[in-house]
Amino acid sequence: MDDKGTDEQKSSSGTIIAVIIIIVVVVVAFVMFGKKGMYEPIVAGKVAPIFELPDLEGNMVSLSRYKGKVIFLNFWATWCKPCEEEMPSMQYLYNTLKGKNFEMVAVSIDSKGGSTVQEFVEKYGISFPVLHDRKGKIKELYKTTGVPETFIIDQNGVVAEKVWGPRDWSAPYATKVIRDLLNSPPKPSI
Repeated sequence: MDDKGTDEQKSSSGTIIAVIIIIVVVVVAFVMFGKKGMYEPIVAGKVAPIFELPDLEGNMVSLSRYKGKVIFLNFWATWCKPCEEEMPSMQYLYNTLKGKNFEMVAVSIDSKGGSTVQEFVEKYGISFPVLHDRKGKIKELYKTTGVPETFIIDQNGVVAEKVWGPRDWSAPYATKVIRDLLNSPPKPSI
């Protein structure tokens, strides 16, 4: 009788342990799948996250302000040599497409004060909107891996192209996606 009771206790303990393991696995799976979007990169075909950041005058600017336009969203920093080399061609592209359902937004990830960014903007004669992501929250939201990094966003707010590294934006090959979107807008999103 003693052995029978021990076997029943062992069986009952084994069942309890199995149930606990199943519950832990289910909870872990639920948490992981629930946060899956946190780790997925923002690439072509994904909806571009909306954000709000201050411009260099301290005014809050939301990406939603440009809804319905093709958006050139560039992440950069004043200490980044490739960013510095890319800026003149970005200004050229902005001047070329200004007024055509197009907007360029440059997001500085500099952790230093706005005066550092302002000096850079003045040095290179940048006239397109420059926002300051001093705390890096938008950089994290877009899951950028470095600078410069550019997202071409269509009129529906969907990323049409992601560009890692610098590009000569004055070259026709570099702006094909932008020009295609401007000439033949995407179908309305469902």
